Amino acid sequence: MAKIIRQTYPLEVSIGILLLVFALSMFLSGQIFEIKQPDLNEGKNLYLGMFLVSTSVIIMLLILWEEFLFPVKINQEEGKAVYRNHRTKLKKQALIYCIIPAIFIFIYLHYEVNLVRYCIWAVICVVTPVVGKLISGINNYNDFLVLTNERIEFKNNEKVGNIELQDIKKIIPIRDQRHVLYKVQVLLTDDTLITIDLDEMELEAYFGSIDGFISTHYGWLLKDNNTSAAGPK
Repeated sequence: MAKIIRQTYPLEVSIGILLLVFALSMFLSGQIFEIKQPDLNEGKNLYLGMFLVSTSVIIMLLILWEEFLFPVKINQEEGKAVYRNHRTKLKKQALIYCIIPAIFIFIYLHYEVNLVRYCIWAVICVVTPVVGKLISGINNYNDFLVLTNERIEFKNNEKVGNIELQDIKKIIPIRDQRHVLYKVQVLLTDDTLITIDLDEMELEAYFGSIDGFISTHYGWLLKDNNTSAAGPK
């Protein structure tokens, strides 16, 4: 059963923020175009161009602020929790993203633009979602963490593990300077130490839930580790 673990703002507030950003973008986007009169661009209404630019800004924001369309959920059953970078979400984000370059190509082909300002707006809207969300999602497309009462399974790029609980001597949570869990070390009964790099698996939204599950279900195996001078700030 999927459970939402991080709520976004109330719907009215979220829509209000989007409308405010849209209105501000609409007001500022006129600087992209060389011709200011709305009816004098070979029959193309300038307001349509401004509307399209503002729409691309909103799409960019929705990809970066992904909880608005894609609330953070975990698949949780009795004694089992599955954490992953959801593939369906990433595919939908990539599909939505394609609208942004399409808009800027359309504007470049059909309107007179100020090239410098056009390039600035285009770079912001086209590059920011890629750097902010899509690259990380693609890099961690197959990563996952499964916690059950019998085993711990994980995949982080080339690092894969399937550890039976009966083979674990200790679980050592590694926390940053804010006391937030970001890695888990597993010491096996044969003294092999395995590190699960949660911070490299695009699982930041799940850190609190993972910490809670470990504390609740693996409490007898825990060894607290609050010293993390090398951890992220």
